[in-house]
Amino acid sequence: MNPTRRTIVLGAAMLAAGLSAGSVHAAEPLKVGLIVPMSGPFASTGRQVDAAVKLFMQQNGDTVAGRKIEVILKDDGGVSPDVTKRLAQELVARDKVQVLAGFGLTPLAFAAAPIATQARVPMIVMNAATSVIPQRSPYIVRTGFTLPQVTAPLAQWAAKNKIKSVVTFVADYGPGIDAEKVFVKDFTQAGGKVLASLRAPLRNPDYAPFLARVKDAKPDAVFVFVPSGEGAAVLKQFTDRGLAAAGIRLIATGDVLDDDLMPSIGNAALGVVSSHHYSAAHPSPENQAFVAAFTKANKDMRPNFHAVGAYDGMQLLYAALKKTGGNSDGAKLLEAMKGMSWTSVRGPVSIDPATRNIVQTVYIRKAEQVNGGVYNVEFDKVEKFKDPGVE
Repeated sequence: MNPTRRTIVLGAAMLAAGLSAGSVHAAEPLKVGLIVPMSGPFASTGRQVDAAVKLFMQQNGDTVAGRKIEVILKDDGGVSPDVTKRLAQELVARDKVQVLAGFGLTPLAFAAAPIATQARVPMIVMNAATSVIPQRSPYIVRTGFTLPQVTAPLAQWAAKNKIKSVVTFVADYGPGIDAEKVFVKDFTQAGGKVLASLRAPLRNPDYAPFLARVKDAKPDAVFVFVPSGEGAAVLKQFTDRGLAAAGIRLIATGDVLDDDLMPSIGNAALGVVSSHHYSAAHPSPENQAFVAAFTKANKDMRPNFHAVGAYDGMQLLYAALKKTGGNSDGAKLLEAMKGMSWTSVRGPVSIDPATRNIVQTVYIRKAEQVNGGVYNVEFDKVEKFKDPGVE
């Protein structure tokens, strides 16, 4: 057989067997570059994300639509955007990842965004929560939450529940500023009065001077946002400085009452009302199964909202890859993700096709004793709540 005829016959055979060039490529592993802080002050975030990704793959397999999924974990330390950017560059250029994921804090997500755009790879933001993150790259999709999304319902609840005056107290970076602006806007529009707005440096070791100013202002309540990992220090100093004894209530976003840290926070959290999109105490059968599997696989570690953002990030990737038939082209994967909806362990969720942000239920919770531990028990909710953004 001459070479030309051999090529034609081989090509016809490949087509007949469904083995086009695209299908051959589709059989290659799909690599996911997972960038999270596994060390440093926000190591609890990385630990939760890594555990959730591993659990999802244990439960759902490591192959989807004919593609083996390989996760390459990188520790960025959670502090330096330059480190995150370098890791993203290395993952794309050297390791040839087709998806970037993770991102513990907003400045780190910002740093990686241009890499996703240049490489045309989807970037699944599982954790960082500033409203504008998806605007930094057309390839970003968020499976965690935004601070405005979980703050607005709490501001509205406070105004309806005999809280007439508030001091806002937030960490001074993107999500904190988002939370402050949205809380002030919604609380004042509902008739409440904001007496002062305080901002503390990120990774601040001593909140006492700020809490002293809160105590002097004598509000009905103080609204608090600090990133996951900082809540224990705030709650301890809130109690030690006598704010609770002075009759000042503490209300907060769920970051402050991180499920992962609740055992160490303990009784200091009791009675605190917070708003968030996930609690380990969420009563759905899906969540009960998730919590049981997670704690069994991770030496009784309690899953938190970062774990759920990661678990759903993998859910989104698997579903999108099934939809594309295993095609990992960045634009096609991204298009498949837009508008996707599923039943998460936190409740029904979907990806807004216009903003690429997650749409979900936001719960109002109260910290209570449950079966010997302190949990955030949901008592109210706002369903299908979109990120309200910041003016």
